[in-house]
Amino acid sequence: MMEPVRQAGAAPAEPAWGAVFSLTLGVFGLVTAEFLPASLLTPMAADLHVTEAMAGQAVTATAAVALVASLLISAATRRIDRRHVLLAFSALLLVSNLAVAFAPDLLSLLVGRVLLGVALGGFWAMSAAIAMRLVPEPMIPRALSMIFSGVSAATVFAAPIGSYLGDLLGWRAVFLMAGGLGLAALVAQVLTLPRMAPNGHTSLRTLGEVMARPGVGIGMVSIILVFTGHFALFTYVRPFLETVTGVGVSGVSGILLGFGMANFAGTYLGGALLARSMRLTLTVMPLTMGLLGLGLAALGGSPTVASVLIALWGVAFGAVPVAWSTWITRTVPNEAESAGGLFVAAVQLAIATGAAVGGAIFGVSGAGGVFGASGIVLLLAALVVLGGMRARAVAVAS
Repeated sequence: MMEPVRQAGAAPAEPAWGAVFSLTLGVFGLVTAEFLPASLLTPMAADLHVTEAMAGQAVTATAAVALVASLLISAATRRIDRRHVLLAFSALLLVSNLAVAFAPDLLSLLVGRVLLGVALGGFWAMSAAIAMRLVPEPMIPRALSMIFSGVSAATVFAAPIGSYLGDLLGWRAVFLMAGGLGLAALVAQVLTLPRMAPNGHTSLRTLGEVMARPGVGIGMVSIILVFTGHFALFTYVRPFLETVTGVGVSGVSGILLGFGMANFAGTYLGGALLARSMRLTLTVMPLTMGLLGLGLAALGGSPTVASVLIALWGVAFGAVPVAWSTWITRTVPNEAESAGGLFVAAVQLAIATGAAVGGAIFGVSGAGGVFGASGIVLLLAALVVLGGMRARAVAVAS
């Protein structure tokens, strides 16, 4: 018997946790593939007879395409069943990894990474909207926590395991294994995802209409500030640990592993906190991160202190994507896909801004200056969130 099509905006009576898990597996595969070049850049460049800087464009190509896809994918697929769109993303993940694994030259590799960018940007743009259609409304934060735990797991495992297996088996074998993850996600989604009717009225104009809604603009500014502060710090965490804290390569690896594990826990903590108060969660997380950034700038010379503060940073940041995705589902429930596209675009802009501004500060005042500036930006983000929430509450009351 064919399952009835779930209409756009209709919450199910019972949660489809199998489908949520299949999306978590897809996220793990997508983010693992995104991170792999960072740990395999040297052998990739040598095998393709290009410089490491040129091979690094594999990362740039994915991010740039993900930014564009996040804004366009909902409008481009507005008449297609969401189940089929998600299956297409997992198929693109599989094809992308195979294209990279068998790439004879840099151009072929970049084509494969462009396909990954489409899948990555498209999935993130739709993730909150899809979660709304798989579980009842009170369970949405828990479902998003589960989905985003795939990001944390990939953060913990992708780089170290990719590097280890690359040395053992070769970088192409690692991408073949990543293709296996894509295949597993595709099979799981075929078996568990229900049919989901498309949102046929979504268009590019909808993005502007969503931005004009009360609270959305200030929310996007807050997202840019929070993620800019985070990625300014995270981009330069290794130079900080080496030059300020004074630890070696093994120490850096251990501290980053602690960050990743704490980040994994933070995704579930975020779901629990959101069940109590979204406003509190959105405000407290950047406030905590800001204080930690300033604490690292002042006290990060101690390896023990730096390890603890960076782990706490991981916990706090783990809750951030879950919190803002939940905010989307509650602020723009009838246009969650368009709002999700704006969210992903804001995050991609923040990544680029954080890395660029952080680099400029690093050149002037070193890694300690980057961490101090990051802390200030995050405290500003907390103030903007708090002010925006109050303004919206006053507007609603009047």
